[in-house]
This record gives sequence, C-alpha cells and structure tokens, in this order.
Amino acid sequence: MALPVLRYPDALAPTAAALGFVAAGYAGGIALMALGGWPGWLPGALLTAQAMVIAAYMIHECAHTAVFRETRHNARLGRLLMWVTGACYGDYEDVREKHMRHHVDRGDVIFLDYRPILQRHGWLRRLIEALEWAWIPAMDLFMHALMFVLPFTTAQYRRLRARVLAVALLRGTAFGLLAWFAWPAALGYALAYCLMLVVLRLMDMHQHTYEVMVTLGSGRKGPPEGFDRDYEHRNTFSNPMGRGLFNLITLNFGYHNAHHVRPAEPWYRLPALDRSLFSGDDGQVLPFANVLRCYGRHRVRRVMNEDHGDMGVGSGPHKGLDFVGVYGVSFLTAY
Repeated sequence: MALPVLRYPDALAPTAAALGFVAAGYAGGIALMALGGWPGWLPGALLTAQAMVIAAYMIHECAHTAVFRETRHNARLGRLLMWVTGACYGDYEDVREKHMRHHVDRGDVIFLDYRPILQRHGWLRRLIEALEWAWIPAMDLFMHALMFVLPFTTAQYRRLRARVLAVALLRGTAFGLLAWFAWPAALGYALAYCLMLVVLRLMDMHQHTYEVMVTLGSGRKGPPEGFDRDYEHRNTFSNPMGRGLFNLITLNFGYHNAHHVRPAEPWYRLPALDRSLFSGDDGQVLPFANVLRCYGRHRVRRVMNEDHGDMGVGSGPHKGLDFVGVYGVSFLTAY
C-alpha cells in the first residue's frame, strides 16, 4: 500500500514503523522510569534514548525531503521531532540549511568555531576535557547550550530570542513536574539525552575528513575549488555496524558514502544502494569495532582536534584507530 503524500511508494511500512517506535518508545520509556520502579528505570532510560536517536535520524530524513513529497510536510514532521530530541530551541530551517550546506559545500560548515573560545577560556577547556575524560559528552552539551546563548549575543539569531525563552519555559516546567512526580525519571531522562548525544557523535565523528568552514551567515556558498565529487568520496567514510539489523539503531546512517551519492535515498534502501555502488570495495569503510575503540581512546584529544582534507586514516585491521575525528558537527545544531 502506498500513500500519495509519501515521497516513495514503498515508504509506508518503514516510515510507520520508525515513527511508531519514536512515539511508543518515548512515551513508554518515560512511563517505565516514572512508574516501573527501579526495575524499570534502566530499560526505560535505554528505550527513551533509542526513541530519541530514531527521532534524530528521521529529522535527517526530513531535511533531505526523503519522507514526504512536499517540503512543507517534511518541515512539519521535522519540527515535531525536534521536540523529542530537545533540539527545539533552534529553528528547523536553520538546521536544514546547515546540513544542506554540508553536502553542497563539502565541508563541516558552521557559524561558530568553538575551539578559539576554549583557547581563550582555559578553565572552560579544562572543565570540558575533564568531563569528557569521565565519559560525559560535555562538548556536545556545550554546543547545544549555545542554542540558548547565541540568540542573545548574535544579531543573526536575534529572531529566536522569544522562541528560546518560550521553549525553555515549557520544557523546564515539564521537566520540573516530572522531577516532582518521580525524580528518578528525571534523572533517567537526563541519562537518555546524553546517550542520544553519544550515539549521534559516535556516528558523526569519523564520517568525514572535511575542512571546518566557518561560513554560515557569511553569504558564501558552494565548495572551494577542487572540492569536487571525487574529493567528497575520498573524504567520506562509512561505519556500518556490520551488515545486520544492528544498523537499524541509527537507521542505516553508517552507510554514509551511499548517502552522499544519493542524499535523498530513504534510510531503508541504503544497505542495498551501498551494495550496488561499492560491492567488494571496503576502501572507505571503517571497521565499527575500531570506531568504538577510537571513540574512547581519543575522547579527550578530540575536543580541540580539527581534521583536514585527504588525511590518512590507516589501512588493514588497524584502520581508523589513529583517526581522532571531531566534535561539534551534529546535524541537530544549527550553529
């Protein structure tokens, strides 16, 4: 059965499954933490985190107009899902613009590079590095905190001031009520949110060896000379979780080279597209076991690291183990 509103005729079942899981997992996970006592606390936190992860990757689908035929319908769903992921302080169109520029400009396109900020404020850098050492995703928490700050410090985002205040009031009240009703559930929600950030950056941190481009808001668009499709492929890496169902944890986001060849290809078709494009060619594939090891090995060093184009990532069984990667490139933040 196909629905005319959906972009692809085979999209109904996978789209309904993904969105149904988001709704049931988010509500059910919070209910488990609030009403299930301590036996339900950890399962509830994990279920809530997974619902947030699926919601985040469905926002990515919406940004590429890969869910509905019309842009406005994708935008409506994307805005709704941003409330699930906690990214609703920002504007969906800003999030989409940043991610589209990433594809078109073939770079890590941002409005603000956090590295000079940390260099100027040594105490902040030491704090973030200490928290990262303790396995807390402090760098991503800092980047999301900037969504509160920049509308009040930067003219370009001044239009978001009322939105930030209203969303903070609504979400702050909801979180306070949850903590009043069942404080373990509020604690579990915070854990789930951090787990979502960890999953997203685990996938993001090694998928490109792109240059950082501080060009959002500058009016400059388009890739620099030489940043062609061959450059894009050479500097894009896939990190699938094997070839099985584990890839559904991130809606097949690990098939990243296939995604960059056809950005509007829906998530459920990416494994087949990857096989058709790169069958037998593992040149751009990073072993996921090495990605996991590298995540922990370089978690502190990654705070200040900055990649550059065409850098080597190794080869053979140790491929990627010395690939530090970067923080701060999440598609959920618009800055």
